[in-house]
Amino acid sequence: MRVLPRWLLRAAQCLGILWASPVSMIGLVAGLAALAGGARLQLSRRDLACIFHRVPWGPGGALTLGNVILDTGDDLGRSCNTYAHDAGHRHEPRILLCDHEHAHVLQYMALGVLFLPLYLLHGGVAARNPFERAADRYARTGRGWWPWQRD
Repeated sequence: MRVLPRWLLRAAQCLGILWASPVSMIGLVAGLAALAGGARLQLSRRDLACIFHRVPWGPGGALTLGNVILDTGDDLGRSCNTYAHDAGHRHEPRILLCDHEHAHVLQYMALGVLFLPLYLLHGGVAARNPFERAADRYARTGRGWWPWQRD
């Protein structure tokens, strides 16, 4: 596997952040509103994201919108089940939520504003959604965040 020169990687990351920025703006508005409800903001270089912890609404877990992650917990470093495991498709080890959400950030940076309609067309929050399968795969292995990569 070839490694990109650092300057080229940074340029690609900047373009990805810009491409995802319309959706990131929605996430920032939601995150800023959550601050009024007691949320806490963290800037993460590792995840290339603004993370809002302790978001006071939602069913639990986290939601990624562009380069913004809305987390209902105190720390994304907690473990969780994969979607396939919870759906009973197969037994899988627990993963770290931060790695799963980081995969979604990378997906947004590649697909930009196309991410949301494609995600919804593939079933939304569901074990069979290739976006969720790829995020789980990335969280398990550190590779394979692209949704149409073969398992």
